[in-house]
Amino acid sequence: MDFDEPLVMQVKITLQDIEPPIWRRILLPLDLNLTQLHAVIQAAFAWTNTHLHQFIIGGLVYGAPEFSPYYHGQRRTFEAAEVHLRDFNLYYLRDPSFVYHYDFGDDWIHLIEIEGFIPQDEGIKYPLCIAGERHRPPEDVGGPPGYVQFLDAWHDKTHDDHKRYRRRAGRSFNPERFDIDVTNTLIRLALGKSRG
Repeated sequence: MDFDEPLVMQVKITLQDIEPPIWRRILLPLDLNLTQLHAVIQAAFAWTNTHLHQFIIGGLVYGAPEFSPYYHGQRRTFEAAEVHLRDFNLYYLRDPSFVYHYDFGDDWIHLIEIEGFIPQDEGIKYPLCIAGERHRPPEDVGGPPGYVQFLDAWHDKTHDDHKRYRRRAGRSFNPERFDIDVTNTLIRLALGKSRG
């Protein structure tokens, strides 16, 4: 691989503790900072960006230091906007990965697996989602255990909470649906806002 040519990072982002998996495969430019990566992940999963978040990379925490949870002074949060993907030396690690944690109440943990680096194509606008499966859970559903309960009620018309959950999620919600075109439109819009 020629490290002098522009590269993009191919990652697979999988929401943890949910079966079957909910995931996205995205090509990321290395000049993206972690605040921009947050915007991309929010868009790729159609989260509403209404909760706090953090990245955990190599045991260090990156996010918004002023909003991070306090752990008895034992953990420092580094400013996400000051760190770019190119700042991490991941080329020589076997199966490199890191974590994106969204909503400290529901605890949506996203595993970001770095699948490789490929030459950048000048005709493509990055970031770009190239694959994925399933819709993300509704916000504030209670994390993975709450989503299991939600799906049980969602699929069972005789369940006491069936109608309430259907109303709450909206008519357009389908747990199995993934639309790559909509996802890429949301990513472009979100990144435009974060760079503006």
